[in-house]
Amino acid sequence: MDASPLQRGSTAPDFALPGTDGRTWTYADVAGPNGLVVMFICNHCPYVKAVLDRIVRDVHALRDLGVGAVAISSNDAATYPEDSFDNMKRFAQAHGFDFPYLYDESQQVARAYGAVCTPDFFGFDAKRALEYYGRLDASGRQAEAPGMKRELYEAMKTMVQSGRAPDEQTPSVGCSIKWKVS
Repeated sequence: MDASPLQRGSTAPDFALPGTDGRTWTYADVAGPNGLVVMFICNHCPYVKAVLDRIVRDVHALRDLGVGAVAISSNDAATYPEDSFDNMKRFAQAHGFDFPYLYDESQQVARAYGAVCTPDFFGFDAKRALEYYGRLDASGRQAEAPGMKRELYEAMKTMVQSGRAPDEQTPSVGCSIKWKVS
């Protein structure tokens, strides 16, 4: 049903998806001068809910490094009504998203990226090449432990400074994308 995740060095697939702000967004619209983090999230996932405050924090910090960010929900809202577009709008507002939160109703974008779970993070450089595919941090569904490494942020910071993210990257853990049944 789902595709394999993009491999390091792969070019970011483009997209044109509706945002919770009423605008249609493309890759070029959201990329910063030094890259872009594409994150697949949803409203109902306990893993996403556990890290939302850190996602917002790290998006702000990445913006200061010239790295843009976008969140995409690809879950089947017919099966998971909490993930509907109307609920996405409420979710984004309630959690203070100041980055685009897009709806991939067809699930084509999730398939193109090879997203497998929520949350799932893809970090691209200024040339749209994948440099980071992994998790936000080691917390899973737990609260942030003191001194916990900010894996996504640190990898993207290293990429901005040196042109390449570290080779050591840990895959995301979360709820599986809720694929439509054909």
